[in-house]
Amino acid sequence: MNKLPAIDPAAIVATLTNLLAIPSPTGHASAAIESVAGMLTASGIDSQVTNKGGLVAQLPGAADDRPRALTAHVDTLGAMVRTINPDGRLMLTALGGFAWNTVEGEGCTILTQDGRKIRGSLLLIKASGHIFGEEVGSTVREPDTLAVRLDERTTTAEETLQLGIQVGDFVAFDPRIEVSESGFIRSRHLDDKAGVACVIAAAEALSAAGLQPAQSTTLHFSNYEEVGHGAAAGFPPGLAELVAVDMAVVGEGQTSDEFHVTVCVKDSGGPYHHGLSTRLRQLAQQAEIPFVVDTYPKYGSDGEAYWRAGGEVAVALIGPGVDASHNYERTHREALEATTRLILAYLLEA
Repeated sequence: MNKLPAIDPAAIVATLTNLLAIPSPTGHASAAIESVAGMLTASGIDSQVTNKGGLVAQLPGAADDRPRALTAHVDTLGAMVRTINPDGRLMLTALGGFAWNTVEGEGCTILTQDGRKIRGSLLLIKASGHIFGEEVGSTVREPDTLAVRLDERTTTAEETLQLGIQVGDFVAFDPRIEVSESGFIRSRHLDDKAGVACVIAAAEALSAAGLQPAQSTTLHFSNYEEVGHGAAAGFPPGLAELVAVDMAVVGEGQTSDEFHVTVCVKDSGGPYHHGLSTRLRQLAQQAEIPFVVDTYPKYGSDGEAYWRAGGEVAVALIGPGVDASHNYERTHREALEATTRLILAYLLEA
């Protein structure tokens, strides 16, 4: 294998933190999509927003007989306003699969129809220990026991409505980004902005080195993955292969960790394409890229969304290890680097 183009791990982290700072709950990801488009444009790569609100870019290849694609998603977990309580606080409905206790106490931003961003925090309705005592600890955290306390002067539903907040407004939870000197990145929404940052970094590395992929390649950035249909559309006809780049699950019973790229060979939807997964493993071995192989029983990807939509392609899944998925997540720059290098090895594989 030829030497892979150089990448800058610090630049990958910078791209990631920039993306993490942009609110993009499922269904309201246009600002993040715009940011990704700008990064691609800076590397001389044109892109187009799809009718669905995702983003696609085409990388011409040395050959075009078995075109490929990469997909990663910019949308994140979040919520929408379900009702406005008589006291002016907000009840929510979830966007994506998260446990409500994982967002209790988190700051959030309400994205109103007129473009305002109103701050608040998600708390138990009965939050005060000095009033409710042991009930605070015993209350089940669920949509009917949690409400958004707005950082505005409002104590009635009418006053909240006057702020411009309506039922159906999107709610973005704070990422709380922290990058340590030891290389860890701690934040909500690493799923899957970590994968997006790796795809962008690989595209930037190819452009900087004056290289093109071995096969014509579509870069696909979806905006509805967290609700199961992000990559169901948006690919050109004739596609032969699709590699989904999404976070790898770190925790008890898994081989994945925060320092490797993972090749996931099976998840809740069944096995991925054996031949393509095997090739990715071989590419990692040949390039001496730190990788592991894993299965995820409670996981689904955009690659499966395309399969279920009728995509006649080989699909594989890779990604950087992320601890505490769908919670307050963490990864390490070494996992980002390994993932970017494997993407490059795949893109350049003849």
